[in-house]
Amino acid sequence: MKKLAFGLLAAIALALPAYADGMKVGDISIDDVWSRATAPRAPAGAVYMVLSNTGAEMDRLVAAAAPIAEKVELHTHSMVDGVMKMRQVEAIEVAPGEPSVLQPGGLHVMLIGLKQPLNEGEMVPVTLTFEKAGDVEIMSHVQAAGAMEAGHDHGHGGHDHGAPKTN
Repeated sequence: MKKLAFGLLAAIALALPAYADGMKVGDISIDDVWSRATAPRAPAGAVYMVLSNTGAEMDRLVAAAAPIAEKVELHTHSMVDGVMKMRQVEAIEVAPGEPSVLQPGGLHVMLIGLKQPLNEGEMVPVTLTFEKAGDVEIMSHVQAAGAMEAGHDHGHGGHDHGAPKTN
């Protein structure tokens, strides 16, 4: 019984970095990763986060993938003729010292062709690909359907992190 308990604790300890904020790949830190719950037959969902670059050179988020979706794209919202529209972007710039905030109504990772709904309380694996830093798997915590920000505060206080960079 002790071996089973120890093995379970060891497995949990190894898995914790994937669930924790503060994931890092190269000079890029990824914090406040979250998604909104979706309706049972919703065709798409989104992942939001804060990307910070502690290095001296610009990096870019150039791709993402998730097993829960048929396709994953980088998107932003923009006003076109008085109508808010979503469009795909080639990359999301992460400048040194200027956090790039992916949030509702702005930049986000779009999960297209959901294979199952995003259910509140679940964790969704997403692999991010940065131009210089490379790949990292993160876990997105699914919040309530109407959530407007991550369900916890890591010193960001819900304030604006500055204008996000797109390319």
